[in-house]
Amino acid sequence: MSGLVLKLHPKERVLVNGAVIENGDRRARLAIMTPDAHILRLRDAIHPEEARTPVRRVCYAAQLVLSGDLDPDEAQHQLLRRIEELSQVLTDPDSRAQLADATEALIARRYYHCLKALRRLIPREDRLLAAAQR
Repeated sequence: MSGLVLKLHPKERVLVNGAVIENGDRRARLAIMTPDAHILRLRDAIHPEEARTPVRRVCYAAQLVLSGDLDPDEAQHQLLRRIEELSQVLTDPDSRAQLADATEALIARRYYHCLKALRRLIPREDRLLAAAQR
């Protein structure tokens, strides 16, 4: 089976090309065969009031492209600039690798993969912000 496979918990919601879909009472497994479908698990979504840090703001912008609320052509330059800004601060090899993955995915217009790579930076950002407050 090719394509993206979504494993959904009971009553879990997912956004597919702008439409919210809710799973039924049982676990489900869906194969998304359309390669350019925009998909976002709502449990993974960052809410606007949570987008208060640099990494979360970039994640939120990528999420807006996935949800269809932001035009991909308009977002491309803005997201690339924000990822470049993050690379000036997050200089460790692991962060650089995630930022490189996010950039590659963004250039290839694979917004879910871009968001996924960026979300991996959130725990690092949290640690850095906590250390700065000490």
